[in-house]
Amino acid sequence: MKLKDLLKGVDVIQYWADLETEITAVNYDSRKVTPGSLFVAVSGFVTDGNQYIPMALEKGAVAVVTAKKPDGDVPYILVASDRLALALIGSNYYGNPAEVMTLIGITGTNGKTSSTLILKHILETTRGAKVGLIGTMENLIGAEVVPTERTTPESLDLQALFARMRDEGCSHVIMEVSSHAIALERVGGVHFHVAAFTNLTEDHLDFHKTMENYCDTKAELFCRSDKCVANMDDAWFARICAKTDKTVLTTSAKGVADLYATDLELLSDGISFKAVCDEDSARVRLPIPGRFTVYNALTVLGIARQLGISLKEAAEALKTAKGVKGRVEVVPTPGKPYTVLIDYAHTPDGLENVLSSVRGFCKGRLIAVFGCGGDRDPIKRPIMGKIGVDIADYAIITSDNPRTEAPMAIIEDILKGVDSNKKNYEVIENRPQAIRQAMDIAQKNDIIVLAGKGHETYQEIHGIKHHLDEREVVAAYLEETRK
Repeated sequence: MKLKDLLKGVDVIQYWADLETEITAVNYDSRKVTPGSLFVAVSGFVTDGNQYIPMALEKGAVAVVTAKKPDGDVPYILVASDRLALALIGSNYYGNPAEVMTLIGITGTNGKTSSTLILKHILETTRGAKVGLIGTMENLIGAEVVPTERTTPESLDLQALFARMRDEGCSHVIMEVSSHAIALERVGGVHFHVAAFTNLTEDHLDFHKTMENYCDTKAELFCRSDKCVANMDDAWFARICAKTDKTVLTTSAKGVADLYATDLELLSDGISFKAVCDEDSARVRLPIPGRFTVYNALTVLGIARQLGISLKEAAEALKTAKGVKGRVEVVPTPGKPYTVLIDYAHTPDGLENVLSSVRGFCKGRLIAVFGCGGDRDPIKRPIMGKIGVDIADYAIITSDNPRTEAPMAIIEDILKGVDSNKKNYEVIENRPQAIRQAMDIAQKNDIIVLAGKGHETYQEIHGIKHHLDEREVVAAYLEETRK
């Protein structure tokens, strides 16, 4: 492909390169450059891609795209935004694959993963569609699993994934769209048919600095979509919707909205409610417990409505939807009179939601095992400490993914939010030991909630990932206590 064709739509300030040059590949990682490549130098937070321009040229790059004019005799294209340029060049390189599929983007602090997987089930069940999914846990092309490292891949990799989904016959793509993906232009140039907002709670403030910035970044997704769905029960709903003039379908589990829930039943094995939208209504039954499941269901019902799927069709499909690994996941405990649940809750709102939901159907004591991640917003740590100890009958404060921070330093931050006069908690830094302690003290009808790790099967300590699957910890404990 000619360089001039790759640059379509890109805001070029200046160039010193032959636009007729044939480009054989596009790279933003200098280590992957091959002869004939176009190298896009992205200014990162840890390293600046511009410092790798000499390496890229040495390996055969024929031109460089950059937001900083390079020194020396370098064939370059100077652009206004290197990140947006990478996104648009990637789209051009792969033949604008997203344009031939229906794209749905879901953003918010919590509920994205569950909502995307439930919506995929609805589209497959009601339309027989082959659906691509891009998310935190995994990427899917139909039933095929494609490994992922980020909620939303880097823009060039995203376009490559779109192209693969297009080539393999996907008619729809559902994406979890993180605030980082929006701010860093990973979805630059991508147009969505429907966008949905679940909720907004304190998270990623190490990156966004303020909740207002966090909210406004999320709201950008609505500006890139034809139709929108928004949870009007959320405190940030008005600010989100104020950023767009697009059609917004509102949802609520507390009052009347465009689509709302009434006659709600929270059960130990799921939820049930009557969904009402205009003159239509349908009884919804979803075999995933928790009040937050009601909101996830409303989100996907709203998206389905915006896609032309009737309430009755969507509600019927929900009856056969399955729970998501690591989201209120029941871990088998044969022979034991208590229940163990695993949930990915790692924010104040997420922890409060899961513990409050379990409290609604727990007949015994609620035992919470939780911690906070390292190298992330420290402000939420004492908040989560207070929530965990206040809601649970007994809490065991432990490590999550401390990453490069000292585990006990994180725990000490958590304890700042805990009333020291309370006696219903203890600290066990080692997470497997904390889980075993919870099972040691569990009694009949108790429910243990292991919060924070969810689907993850590792724990990152001092920058090193160690294998840790909480299901295996539970199973090993059961095996040992049977002897």
